[in-house]
Amino acid sequence: MAPYQRVVIGLCMLFNLIDGLDVLAMAFTAGSVSTQWHLSGVQTGMLLSAGLIGMACGSMIAAPVAARYGRLALLVLSLTVSGLGMLASYISPNYESLLYLRGVTGLGVGVILVIANVLTYEHASEHWRGLAVALQSGAFALGAVLCGALANFLNDSAGWRYVFLSGGCMTLGAAVVAMLWFRDSQQSIALIHEAHHPLNCDAKQRQWRGKAFRHLFSEGQWQQTCTLASAFFLLMFSFYFVMSWTPTLLIQNGFSGKNGTAGGILLNAGGMLGALLVGLGANRFGCTKLLLSCLSLNAVLMVLMVPITRVPGLSIAAGCMTGLLLNGAVAALFSLSPKAFNTPIRTSGVGLVLATGRLGAILSPVVAGQLLDAHWKPQSLFSLYAVSLLLASLLLWLPRRRA
Repeated sequence: MAPYQRVVIGLCMLFNLIDGLDVLAMAFTAGSVSTQWHLSGVQTGMLLSAGLIGMACGSMIAAPVAARYGRLALLVLSLTVSGLGMLASYISPNYESLLYLRGVTGLGVGVILVIANVLTYEHASEHWRGLAVALQSGAFALGAVLCGALANFLNDSAGWRYVFLSGGCMTLGAAVVAMLWFRDSQQSIALIHEAHHPLNCDAKQRQWRGKAFRHLFSEGQWQQTCTLASAFFLLMFSFYFVMSWTPTLLIQNGFSGKNGTAGGILLNAGGMLGALLVGLGANRFGCTKLLLSCLSLNAVLMVLMVPITRVPGLSIAAGCMTGLLLNGAVAALFSLSPKAFNTPIRTSGVGLVLATGRLGAILSPVVAGQLLDAHWKPQSLFSLYAVSLLLASLLLWLPRRRA
């Protein structure tokens, strides 16, 4: 690939890393916040879901706003909004204000995820496209690992607020990097033009772009749109339960705060490896086969998760493997989504699929909080969310069987 292609993909990885840090900041601080403000399980779940609600809204508005103002301008603005939301969370005086600010942060993150995914797909060469999208997706897990490390260091020494302060400064730094590179790089002139005029469209293509959402459900397209959106919903429903609640559940079941955070770090460390393996194996085995394998194996592992965590040696391996399979599945779906849509409707299609996934992510922590308040045991929760993964694999497998 040409140098400018690599730079674009590298920047998209940086932005996704920042997204992982911003989104999972609440997961790694939820225990401390809940203790300080005496929150119920439902209230804690709402804090975990608030950012995801913002992400769903951001995913939905990304396409129409980008079509009007340009992808790159919107990308810089979204990074700025997300960074300011994190900084404001540092000084939030109460539960209600933090809840609102998590939504604002999520709004910026949702836009960034869509644009970064589409830019990576379009600027990677065909041979390296699967790996590029998987690496861009895996950077999200790397950001979560970084967030876990910050939380592990700051929660006890300085307090949970400093996790948000650190994340906000990093996010605004990424916005400055994006703004300076896109402004100063001679190679970026063509990219900026493309971002404002993504297609040299003929009349038919312009008509498609203007009615993108209608074409997402046209004959021959609606099956792929609905299948991917539903699968993403079910995967995110399980993914964000594991990523958001695992540190808190470990603490509630007798682990120390540091061990709970370490469990979250292990999940995301395995996630980076999972995304990399999916990227490397995509051309050889196909994304769909890898996706079905990740979903099925992880469903089995989640049923066994609670008994395994009682064995010290196995708990580390189980945490890494769960993160590997979950993030591998996410990376595979990220790779499949842009392929399912023609260029004029790609941003709208990816935005719709990701937004539907965010709905599953929004419901996930709240449902878990309500069930915990109803005295559900961790084993029952993990089994419930394992069913979600099995349903996702069934949705993706049935069309292949008919074909």
